[in-house]
Formats: sequence, structure tokens, C-alpha cells
Amino acid sequence: MIENGYLEDVVEAEESIPALTVKEFDPCDRPREKAERFGYHSLSTSELLALILRTGTHGCPITQICSNLLEANSNSLHLLMRRSVKEIQMTPGMGPVKAGQVKAIMELAKRYFEEESQTDSDRFIIRQSKDIYNLMRCKLSNENKEQIWILTLNRRNQVIGKYQITCGSSCASLFDLNAALKVAILDEANGLIMLHNHPSGNTQPSPQDDTITRSLKNGTAAIDVRLLDHLIITYKGYYSYSDEGRL
Repeated sequence: MIENGYLEDVVEAEESIPALTVKEFDPCDRPREKAERFGYHSLSTSELLALILRTGTHGCPITQICSNLLEANSNSLHLLMRRSVKEIQMTPGMGPVKAGQVKAIMELAKRYFEEESQTDSDRFIIRQSKDIYNLMRCKLSNENKEQIWILTLNRRNQVIGKYQITCGSSCASLFDLNAALKVAILDEANGLIMLHNHPSGNTQPSPQDDTITRSLKNGTAAIDVRLLDHLIITYKGYYSYSDEGRL
């Protein structure tokens, strides 16, 4: 937890101490010049962030601040995407404005991959578990709370609809079987896929996940709908009950 006083000190420091500009950087700390000479692909992740955030604080260039931010998140953009504005501000030099800019960058990245994976749902055909993962990973892989989603499909395994059934805590989510079967009935679906995320990053199913899967399989059989798969999605990858022969 961040003390309010700490945040106020950071804000005050940002406003009262002159920030270093790019011209004052050592040549090796000038990402713009490096990008112009060698291309943007030559920049490290911290340099790309520095290029956008532009200015550091007294005695600490923005490249170092961005490097510290990434180190605090295990050099993982997946972890950084899950941080709140207040959590980002825990890195010295990251005031509310810069933290907001970082969140905006992460949101743009998320929307890029969502756009990349979006297709006309009437044409998107599920052929394997990887198709499901690619379709839904941007929605689920970096969420801090467990969510359960249902995909409804027609006879050709084309996606009819995507529905969030429940949203729980960071470690559990209650499953609503009636809600899952209701969307299948309303969509006149022939197939159904369940997905949920593990914010911890652990792809292995829990005993509760196994219980939910059995419950849904029995429920879909009762209304003559095929349960094609149950995927557990994390920022590290996914687990497929179908691939593991557990349906």
C-alpha cells in the first residue's frame, strides 16, 4: 500500500525540481538519436518508454527511471500492464502524470492485440485450442480478477457470441451454470466453450475447476449441446481440458 504522504512527496518533487531534458542526457541515453540512426527496433523496452515519457527528474534521466520501472516488474510488460497508476508511482520518478502515460501506453498495446485478434464472429471458426486462446487472451490474460466466459458456437464451430458469466476475486470466481446454459439456449448454439483466467499465472486446473467442468459437461449434455473445451488462460500461456483428454 502506498502512503498518501509518499505520493504527495513524489508529486511535489516532480513539480519543484527541474527535470533533465533529452539534450542533457549522455549520448548513450538519447533514444531519439539512436532510433533515427538505427531504427526504432534497435531501442530497448525501457528506451521506448523513455522516448515517450521524455523527461526525468533531477539527477536521474528518464531512461534510468524507465529501466527501474521495468526491473520492478521483472522486465515483463505483461506484469506492468496489470499495475495500477498508484503501483506504478511506487517507482521513484514516476509521478501521477507519467504513471498515467504508462497506463495509456499499456492500454494502446492491449487494444492493438484485441484488434488483431478480432474477426467477424460469424466467420471465426474454432479448429483447435490455440484458436480459442488467440481469440480471448487479450481479454483475460492480464486481468487481476478471475472471470468466467462462455463462447457459443454453431454446427460448423463458428463463434456466435462471447459472454462474461461471472467476475470474482484474484483467486476464485463462482460459476453460474444456469447463466452458461441460458446463453447457449438463447443463441441456439450447438457447441459451447468455457474459459476462465488465473491471475496468478498458474495454468494448472484446481479441484474446483475440475468440478465446474464436470458440472458444465453434464448441463450441456442435458440440453444436447456439445462442450468443446474449457480453457484456463494466463499471461504465461493456457491449459486446455480437451487437449489433455479430460472432457
